[in-house]
Amino acid sequence: MTPSAERAPIAADSALALPKVRLFQLLEACLACATIEALRKQVIAMTQLGPARGSWESAEVVTVRWGLWRDQLRQIQDSRSLERARHYLKRLLRSFEQVKTPTFSDINLCRWQEYDDLWTDSLWHIERRDRSGQHSGHYWGNFVPQIPHQLMRRFSKAGDWVLDPFLGSGTTLIEARRLGRNALGVELQESVAQETWSRVQREDNPHRVQSIVRQGNSASFDFRSMLDQHEIDQVQLAILHPPYHDIIRFSSLPEDLSNQADVDAFVDGFAQVVEGVSRVLQRKRYLAVVIGDKYAGQNWVPLGFLTMQRIQEMGLNLKSIVVKNFEETFGKRSQRELWRYRALAGGFYVFKHEYIFLFQKP
Repeated sequence: MTPSAERAPIAADSALALPKVRLFQLLEACLACATIEALRKQVIAMTQLGPARGSWESAEVVTVRWGLWRDQLRQIQDSRSLERARHYLKRLLRSFEQVKTPTFSDINLCRWQEYDDLWTDSLWHIERRDRSGQHSGHYWGNFVPQIPHQLMRRFSKAGDWVLDPFLGSGTTLIEARRLGRNALGVELQESVAQETWSRVQREDNPHRVQSIVRQGNSASFDFRSMLDQHEIDQVQLAILHPPYHDIIRFSSLPEDLSNQADVDAFVDGFAQVVEGVSRVLQRKRYLAVVIGDKYAGQNWVPLGFLTMQRIQEMGLNLKSIVVKNFEETFGKRSQRELWRYRALAGGFYVFKHEYIFLFQKP
């Protein structure tokens, strides 16, 4: 008998609320079995354990994802030895009894299998950007919300402070509200900062977190004063998504990184931003840089690796390099055939990726 035979079909990702006391009784009974055959019979009783109901409705419950619960019980049933089955049972029991988290996130490592929506591979395929709520794709050069979503869930805790010194359309701050993170954003252009502040304020704030927007040049901005003004000691995560030099000119302001005279000036200006941000970043916490390369004079210019190397020289430790694949950009939308022809004629490849460099402050 298998778990799937005990109930009507349930979606694998459905949440299942199980009565905690009864669940623990069944787990302990399984562990007390003297033979694998007796244990398998006890596991059948757990396959029949359904959502809290009747006298259990007011009792404490344990919430599990149905698909994972089904697979865990099947793994126990299919064990070939009593020792192996007990190993899986003890691991299952620990997942309900204990909480073990990294110093930099809320992920419960005792229930790590439940986080299958978190990406741990170094190649990210994102079909389309999230346009829900106040997210908007109207702003040239903004990045997909899935990136800060993944970064904040992996490298911050609820209530932490997240800093975005290239605020743009507010993608990071909108996601921070959804995830229960406080967030600060700095934007160079006053009109953009005002529009973004209005957009962020329109996003629901179920966790009652703080969202702070300031206008200024992040290369010279006094982040320490901004934090002191709001009685914030340090930030726990920084997400930086700068212009890719002059690919898109965001303004006519000379201090805009998209208006720097050459690549060296761009890298120098960006390094000034990183230096200011790292001063207020808590030790052992993370700084993420989202950036792409460009072509200039028919040559590939590795902006990503140039900025990566500069940050390493500043003393931050490189932890990971993620390559994010994208199918189209605002500038190339509906022009795939044209860009394919240009690539064939010009002897180059069309950009379909960006980098996410993840650094840790020592």
